[in-house]
Amino acid sequence: MASTPRRIVVLGTLACDPYAGMAWMHMQIAAGLRRMGHDVYYLETTSAWPYDPVRQTRVCDSEYALPYLARVAERFGLGDRWAYRRSYSDQAWLGPAGSRGESLLVESDAVLNIAGATRIAKDYLVAKRLVYFGTDPVIHELGYANGDAIARAIVDEHEACVTYGENIGTPGCPIPPLPRLRAHTRQPVLLDLWQSDAPPRPTWTTVANWKQTGKDLVFKGETYYWSKHHEFQKFLDLPRRVQPPIELAFNLAAMDVETRAMLTGCGFPLGDAAAFTTDPFPYHDYVCASRGEWTVAKDQNVRLNSGWFSERSACYLAAGRPVITQNTGFGRTLPTGEGLFAFDTLDEIVAAFEAVEADYERHSRAARRIAEEYFDAEKVLARLLKDLGL
Repeated sequence: MASTPRRIVVLGTLACDPYAGMAWMHMQIAAGLRRMGHDVYYLETTSAWPYDPVRQTRVCDSEYALPYLARVAERFGLGDRWAYRRSYSDQAWLGPAGSRGESLLVESDAVLNIAGATRIAKDYLVAKRLVYFGTDPVIHELGYANGDAIARAIVDEHEACVTYGENIGTPGCPIPPLPRLRAHTRQPVLLDLWQSDAPPRPTWTTVANWKQTGKDLVFKGETYYWSKHHEFQKFLDLPRRVQPPIELAFNLAAMDVETRAMLTGCGFPLGDAAAFTTDPFPYHDYVCASRGEWTVAKDQNVRLNSGWFSERSACYLAAGRPVITQNTGFGRTLPTGEGLFAFDTLDEIVAAFEAVEADYERHSRAARRIAEEYFDAEKVLARLLKDLGL
């Protein structure tokens, strides 16, 4: 229980972008705070059009978003603690807390704006103690440092900032901290929901986007890339060097035929992420059924040594699934070498696979221990609130 219960709003976009990873990212924060005894509400007020996976396009209605949000909130114990505002159309407040939406924004002790994705002032709203909750470091930090007007407008709306870039502001990380940076944090995980005693299938996996455009950044004359395909391409020989299969789950409909053929020709089985990422729990089952995760990070986090660690990888660890992931400098704050491995080179990946496969049970237990020590929602969120003075 919280020593001093606070009223906290988690302000997010999980219904606007209704993908399982987004649902887990938001709800583990909101439900984690609720479990600690805080008076927590999830609000969604963005003016961005929501994506409808049935119609496969962004739409100017809430026909998919609203029932999806209701279902997700119910599954995470927030069934009567959410509200949705159609800021993109009639500005109507909907949901069980809809009649209180505007007052909750003003009267709460903190409003955690996940990823800074909601523009409160632009949506003609007011929030007390608005906190920029940076889950994807680099893009706003470099944008702000470069004088980008949009990045500055987004950040300057907030009274405080927190970041998942745990190395930002420390020696060896050249990323300029955002103003009013109050805390470094990481993804909180509801450990009981990821406890898995079922034996995994023999396949390592990851879930990702292959190619995304439009968010590359130039900083001090260097270009830093957003899309992960730049990093995946560095390790195409991996299936020839290790024995376990490594399945890459992408949105296959968004990939060209040549890229799919190239990856399968290199020996990577491909999974169709669209088949299980529109609902949090099939996604959960996919992670828990995996032998472990092998994945890469964005070039922006790798070369700038941000210390960012994937929300998805934290869930793999909580499921007792070892993780082999590209080095972003997270080894400064997380233990590596047992259950969790950071790599820079192909040889380091191969060595990590050999270590895990030589004693899988030991590394599985170590993965879960790391999650319990470093990602437990109550530990992570208690430290965050303390850093914010709450």
